[in-house]
Amino acid sequence: MVSRILETPVWEVVDSIAHEEVTAEEYTAATLERIKKVEPKVHAYIAVIEEPSLTKAREIDKKIKRNENTGRLAGLPIAIKDNICVKDVKTTCASRTLENFVAPYNATVIERILSEDGLIIGKTNLDEFAMGTSTEYSYFGPTRNPWDTSRVPGGSSGGSAAAVAGFEASLALGSDTGGSVRSPASFCSIVGLKPTYGAVSRYGLVSFANSLEQIGPFARDVRSCALLMDCIDGYDARDSTSSNRVLGQFTDCFDESTSGLRIGVPREFFEEGVQEAVLKTVWGVIHRLEELGLKYKETSLPMIKYALPAYYIIAMSEASSNLARYDGLRYGFRVPDRSLNWNDVFSKNRRQGFGAEVRRRIMLGTYALSAGYFDQYYLKAQKIRTLIKRNFDAAFKKFDILLAPSMPVLPFRMGERLKDPLALYMCDIDTVPANLAGIPSISIPGGVYQGLPVGVQVMAPPFREDILFRAGQLIEESTKIDKTVGEFTYV
Repeated sequence: MVSRILETPVWEVVDSIAHEEVTAEEYTAATLERIKKVEPKVHAYIAVIEEPSLTKAREIDKKIKRNENTGRLAGLPIAIKDNICVKDVKTTCASRTLENFVAPYNATVIERILSEDGLIIGKTNLDEFAMGTSTEYSYFGPTRNPWDTSRVPGGSSGGSAAAVAGFEASLALGSDTGGSVRSPASFCSIVGLKPTYGAVSRYGLVSFANSLEQIGPFARDVRSCALLMDCIDGYDARDSTSSNRVLGQFTDCFDESTSGLRIGVPREFFEEGVQEAVLKTVWGVIHRLEELGLKYKETSLPMIKYALPAYYIIAMSEASSNLARYDGLRYGFRVPDRSLNWNDVFSKNRRQGFGAEVRRRIMLGTYALSAGYFDQYYLKAQKIRTLIKRNFDAAFKKFDILLAPSMPVLPFRMGERLKDPLALYMCDIDTVPANLAGIPSISIPGGVYQGLPVGVQVMAPPFREDILFRAGQLIEESTKIDKTVGEFTYV
């Protein structure tokens, strides 16, 4: 069974630590004990940072005893997706290419967490270079879903989501390029936010697709997710994509009324490829909101049908460009044969250093960017992206939020879709539109169908994460999911 202290909402834990009802060391030790118990079955982590976390926890306890000010995350163990740099800790991106790469600096989000007295408890597993939907494409082996360890946790941030769902971390960070926060949040029945593009600094995030990706928080409840978002958002001069638009303190938004919230339900998110169980669960949430006095209206975003192919052309093209730097000559994996010439070394380093899925995406992206096909594929995809953004802009003139499924399918079994990459790509059909448009989107637990979680996706206009959190809390309160039904309760 899960320790009672670990089941306490993290915003209450911070208060308990501040008032010396529990020490940061006790809470961290309980989390580490939980990790040791669960990890053999789940494999959420690539590396656990045990002793430094306990040392930091003791320092926080001393600060509290001396009546010194502590941060908003004081004493909370936070898991970090292993494509975000933590100084003097390996940042592998779950790839053989970076298996032994030690980050020389902290990402901006890590600096901000540490400044709020958060503890970096470990680096979590992911699909290699964040390219995947199931966290099965990891050089270090797959992560399993704590609700049912025969199933995938979603991806690519599956390790972070599994760590939070399995009570192996209080909070976590992931990155979302086409759904990589919301997918595992849905499959693991937790809260996962993809912020507005530019709201959270990308400095220190190992790039996959620069124009699409954002770092985002995971938590077991909406208020805790808002707490972490409060601590990591804001302008950063070191990130050229960072916005200097002032964001609010999201933990203060929950007292605002949700009455009169205009809800749009885009038909395109409920069509081909969406399982009946998902449709039934998401519509059940919409009708519960209707019973609470909110009104919804079906709408159409006609360009959404082109979102998936446009996304994969853009993402793979940017990946091809970003991953060109990994040649094994300056750092990273290098074949041991010193007799080879430069061309052979370069080729073998990349073939043996990258997994099959990464190589596939590099080749497709290189093809799309090639001289003869640039206009036909990449340029056309960018034009479609503009039209999708206009669809969303028009919708948000009529609605405050848009509701849809987070994932079109229930969590599937390990290995079930590995031999069919297109089937895996299709799983992103409901999440990629928000990345193309740059809008914020959150996945909230919407229900459980035959023991498997279903997430509800809420989308809002740019920089209106406050509406997402308020709507998310309303969904959270109306569903009242029993989080003890998962297998992780008994491991």
